[in-house]
Amino acid sequence: MILVADTSALIALATCHRLELLEQLFSDVVVPKTVYDEATQPNKPQARQLKTYLQNKVRQVDLKNFVFLDGFADAGETEAMVLYKQIQADKLLIDDKRGRNIAKLNQISTIGSLGVLLVAKQKGLIAEITPFLTILEKSELYLNKQLISTVLDLAGEANVEIAKVQS
Repeated sequence: MILVADTSALIALATCHRLELLEQLFSDVVVPKTVYDEATQPNKPQARQLKTYLQNKVRQVDLKNFVFLDGFADAGETEAMVLYKQIQADKLLIDDKRGRNIAKLNQISTIGSLGVLLVAKQKGLIAEITPFLTILEKSELYLNKQLISTVLDLAGEANVEIAKVQS
């Protein structure tokens, strides 16, 4: 399975030190040059880790392909969607809700960073999701509280106090 990744979800997985899950779940992980440039800017969280990880994963985007967009799409997610269509990928890794809605409009199958953690738990690659949610909650990344609750429920970890995760 081929995965095209957008910046924010890569940063989330790098923050909780679980980029290797992408390699375990997908046969090929690729990004457009714009996503690589966004993710590896020196001021971005996890830039050094992502620079190493994304080496040899950058693909050229043929801008003759198109996707339907709204007026708020950034260059990285736009190129990621175009690349998805261009190489006929299986999943687009994207966390932004608006971006996921645009992807759906374009018939692009998506997965988020928390979805990766959930699938990894289901496949026995990680034992629990809660420790990674704790790391993400302590970072500068935004996670929707309802999404956290849903993921914990799906992971069978709903008994874990959300306040513990959010502290």
